Amino acid sequence: MSTARAAAQFEAHRPFLKRVAARLLGSRADAEDAVQDAYLRWHRVAATQTIDMPRAYLIRIVTRLCLDRMRALRRQRVAYDGPWLPEPELEPEQDLTLTLLLALERLSPLERAAFLLHDIFGVGFADLATSLKRSETACRQLCVRARAHLREAQPRYAVDEGEAAAISEAFFKASHLGDMAALTALLAPDAVLLADGGGIRLSVRNPILGRDKVARFFTGLARKRGFALPPRAHIGPVNGLPGYVTLETDGLPQSTALRIEAGRITGIYIVRNPHKLRDMSLSLLPRR
Repeated sequence: MSTARAAAQFEAHRPFLKRVAARLLGSRADAEDAVQDAYLRWHRVAATQTIDMPRAYLIRIVTRLCLDRMRALRRQRVAYDGPWLPEPELEPEQDLTLTLLLALERLSPLERAAFLLHDIFGVGFADLATSLKRSETACRQLCVRARAHLREAQPRYAVDEGEAAAISEAFFKASHLGDMAALTALLAPDAVLLADGGGIRLSVRNPILGRDKVARFFTGLARKRGFALPPRAHIGPVNGLPGYVTLETDGLPQSTALRIEAGRITGIYIVRNPHKLRDMSLSLLPRR
């Protein structure tokens, strides 16, 4: 196969491969690296042989590269500075909410790969078995175990879109204006706050647990910042959860996503790590 034709075939599949790698690795930067490595391998193979099913072959290459990286990333995240959260996305894959992404982090690399490739990206068990170097029966079991773990993490009740937007708006105002009474009314008793600064921007180093502690944290923060509402670059879903992106006083964005159950906020997930925000596909012009 000519070099030009091999390159054209790969480029036709690159967007899909990047989506697969990003979901397997939880990082767009790591996904870019994995796909580029796959590109180099593809060229070496395509130069000497004809590949009848390029898409299946490329998925196989990317999956194996990602599995190696996933094992290394798991070791790195143990030493991560503060809570680790997935990169914020404003247009995530359908059904891949932040809640599910966090649950995926608790799966083994093989369970995560099996679930994502089969249940999200529609890879058949025969191709999955080849990619993971396991039998089809073993791959089915990996999916069964992954689904069982993920089912436990999913919210029990769906949240009405209008209600979610109203709660998100109320939280935005209460948290920045230091309204303790409003925060107490919005938060569930077992609410948790996780903030990912990656050791680069000032952030919460440990999870804050419980409604009272979370409310006091935000009222104290609001006092320090002069009870001002920051401009927002995005109002709407962040990784499939209600939320927004604010422009902070240091000139950088910050994403906030809210997990809502039975009308109360049970989880607040804030990403401040600039490495996770730099590729966000949105305009940073304030909306309001």
